[in-house]
Order: sequence, then structure tokens, then C-alpha cells
Amino acid sequence: MADSCRPRAARLAGEPLLSGGWDRTIVADKLINQVDLLMVFPIQSAGSATVHTAPPLRVATAGEALFDLIEEPDGRLKPCAGGAVYNLTRALGLQGVGTQYLNPLSGDMLGRQLARGLHEAGVALAAPTPVRAPSALALAALDAKGKASYSFYRDGVADRQVTAAALTAACAALPGLQVVATGCLALVAQDAAIYQPWLAAQRAAGRMVVVDANLRLSAVDDADAYRANVMAALQHAHLIKVSDDDLEALAVPGATALERAHYLQQQTQAQWLALTLGPDGAWLLQRDGLAMHAREEAPITVVDTVGAGDCFLAGLITALLAGPERGEEALALRVGGLTDPVTEARLRTVLHHALASASHCVERAGCTPPRYEEVRERLALRGSTTAEGR
Repeated sequence: MADSCRPRAARLAGEPLLSGGWDRTIVADKLINQVDLLMVFPIQSAGSATVHTAPPLRVATAGEALFDLIEEPDGRLKPCAGGAVYNLTRALGLQGVGTQYLNPLSGDMLGRQLARGLHEAGVALAAPTPVRAPSALALAALDAKGKASYSFYRDGVADRQVTAAALTAACAALPGLQVVATGCLALVAQDAAIYQPWLAAQRAAGRMVVVDANLRLSAVDDADAYRANVMAALQHAHLIKVSDDDLEALAVPGATALERAHYLQQQTQAQWLALTLGPDGAWLLQRDGLAMHAREEAPITVVDTVGAGDCFLAGLITALLAGPERGEEALALRVGGLTDPVTEARLRTVLHHALASASHCVERAGCTPPRYEEVRERLALRGSTTAEGR
């Protein structure tokens, strides 16, 4: 995490939380004593606070918003705003994509910080009035390679105080809405009644549906029910994102991650499937058999991988939505619309933009999404190796 998230975080053991925290709630069975939230977002580059005219709302996101408490070697906890869908939402906003976050946020201190992060990224809130439920927490541990593992505390939290009807109504109120996105903890089986009807309604309404599998088996008691619900959500998707770890967690058949990815795509209606492979780059598969691989040409220094997949997905969506204002064909204006197959050149452009977005993130502590201009500068400076296959 950035030094801006560092000072005076809590130790793992302590007394019940009595002040300065989650509405006087004892969090995680007395796990946390006190957390100083002087700054919860990694420092952005110069000029990142510039406010621009809000773009039209084209993407709506739904899912978890929480605080990661990341354990340091000395046992302290560094608090940073996070959650896969929250990170994706901020990343889209920072890349200049008009985005609305659909879930409610808490009125507690953490909820106010989460709302501030979205506001500073230019994201609109469908539910601007906070709810009384507390904000969710995740305890994150980083391994020697900077990869995070999580334990979650989400019972009765603010972002789960929503219904399928509310999500659908919020989307119906956005005449320019083109894309909806969800994934990760929104796909737990207990929330199936919220997100499955909403996803079905959005696909039926002609919107592009994006689902990030991003499995967190540590968050559930019934792994089989969770896997089944993830697979059900993927049936609604036009664009699926999975990692090699996700494919293993879903027990998808195949000798390699790429074979598993092809198999999974054929079990769904997805036009595209993005497969992330960590340091080995990523594949973007199109339903007609066109496949593109990209990886960083030069080694990069990985600080940690927190939010990398979320920034990657934001890059995919950003590049698919790019139009003449960014030197690209407006895919939504084609006869077949946004979800028709794209050319080989556009598929390559989309994948490279996503990869550059993720690489920017991993070179910095915490989920630090780039702005669109930073991604383009990176692409101009650093080449990628590509491969094509069918």
C-alpha cells in the first residue's frame, strides 16, 4: 500500500472498538482495536484531482464496496478502500467512462470514505442517501510475491441492502446506459435473488453484460453453491473475465488454463472471455475463434497485485466503449451494436489497453487505477508482445 495509507494502523488483537470506527460496532469478534483513517486511497499522480465535466453515464456497476485491512509484517493493519466491484468502478471513472455505482453505502466513517473515493473518481451514486448498516471489511494478507488472500466480514453490511427491483429501476432511469458490470462477492449464492434477475433483465434490455468471476472461496461456507451461482451469472454475460485461479476454483476441464478458458466460453453465451495469467500476461478470446495474447515486453517491478484484475477489466470496458473522441470506431453504432464481434486490430487494441491498465496498478502500492491518458502514455512508451491463435 502507499505511504498515504500507512500511519498508525491497528494491531491484530485489542479491546472492542469503542470510538473512531464502525458506529460503535465490535468488528470481526474484537479483532480490531482502532484504525486511523487519515488517508485511504493511494496517492494519484499529479493533476489527478482535476475535476472535469461529467461524461454521460454509460456503465452501471453493482456489487461489494468494502475496506481492505492489509496486514503488515509487524502485525499492523493498513486500511484502504477496496472490493473488486468498487475498485472496478473507481477505475472506470478515472479512465473517463461515465459510471454509476448502484449499491447503497453506509453512513459510518468508512462509508463516507468510500463515497468520497467514488466522487473523486467522477462516479455517480444511484443511492446517494447512506444507509444505517455498517460497511464491510476484508482482512488481506500478502504473500512474498505481493499476492493477496482475504477473509471477509459482510453479514448485514451496507452494500447488501439492495434488491433486484432497485437495481433494475436504477438502470431503467439511465437512457444512455450501455454496459452493466458485476462479479466477485456479488456472486455468492446468498445474493442470487438480487443479482441473477437483474443480470437477466439487463441482457434482455439489450445492454452489454460484464461479469468478473473473481472467486473468493474463503468468503463462503458452501463452495458448491457458490460455484453454481457463478456459472449461472456467467450465462448472462457478453464479456467474462477469469483468472487461471478462477478456472481452477470452478473446476473447468482442460489441461491448460487456455484450454479451460475456451471450454468455459463455449459453455456460455459470451462474445468475449478475458483470461488473466499474472506475469504471463492475458488472453482475449472472441466467440468466432479469434484469440489474442499480450504480455509486457520488459520486466516490471510488482509492488503488489491488489486491484490489478479490476484495473484490467476497467481497461477492457474503456477500450470497447472508446469512440471517435478517442480515435476509435464507436462499436455501439454498428448494425450489430456493441456486442458484435470486433476486428483483429480492435481486439488487439482492447487487450493492450487492459494490460497496460493492470501493469500501472501492480507497479504501485494498493489499487491505484490509472487515468486514460496515463494508459495511452504507457502504451506509447512500452511495447507488448502479441500472439494470435484459434
